[in-house]
Amino acid sequence: MASSDPYSPTNPELSDEKAFPPLFWEDTYAIVLALIQEHPGVDLENVSLGMVYTWTVDLPGFEDDRELANEGILASIYQEWYEEVNPI
Repeated sequence: MASSDPYSPTNPELSDEKAFPPLFWEDTYAIVLALIQEHPGVDLENVSLGMVYTWTVDLPGFEDDRELANEGILASIYQEWYEEVNPI
């Protein structure tokens, strides 16, 4: 059975040269899934937008222009991350 995790190195849809799909600022949900994988169990109450920025641009596969980041994009990533790990 194929892995349903798009960031899994065993995902058959990924080439050997590139273990992760490219990420861009508009890929908020994909960024959140990657952040959850890279920083499991992090207390989001202690995460700043600066940390979200740094962790996002450091993700494997992140290819977008770092200069395009702004508070709105980072807040959207943070909010989606919070909602993903704290379902209603």
